[in-house]
Amino acid sequence: MLKVMSRLKPASRTLVFAACLTAAGACAPVFKKHGYVPTAEDLAEIQVGVDTRESVLESVGAPSTSGVVRDSGFYYVTSRVRHYGPKRPKIVSRELVAISFDDRGVVRNIERFGLEDGNVVTLDRRITESSVQNRGFLRQLLGNIGNFNPANIPGATN
Repeated sequence: MLKVMSRLKPASRTLVFAACLTAAGACAPVFKKHGYVPTAEDLAEIQVGVDTRESVLESVGAPSTSGVVRDSGFYYVTSRVRHYGPKRPKIVSRELVAISFDDRGVVRNIERFGLEDGNVVTLDRRITESSVQNRGFLRQLLGNIGNFNPANIPGATN
């Protein structure tokens, strides 16, 4: 490599050196933050047994998501993800604040979870799987031949 560099002109050496620096700088990790979690000071203002859903919304803002069961709770989630070159992104930190309510809509509990607690909080969307299973178009089309029922045609009378 040194022999090749010594044969190059000074301007070419500078260009090769700049290209090497640029390539090395491109491999620096990039961190991205997603979501929102209220600060500890904001959460300290919420009084368990006193505040309601409306007062929580007023003081700390809208949640990232709410409970699956109607009126179960508010969940604030933030994640910090490291992107490093062509590697798969890695979650560096994730924090979840759960505010639960009782039947009357009054704050029952405030909890904070994170990766450091040993609780891995998986955030993914459930996707309805297709009923199509490794069948080509023609096989699906021909598979419906015996399933025709004239009574299912709109406007048909018996």
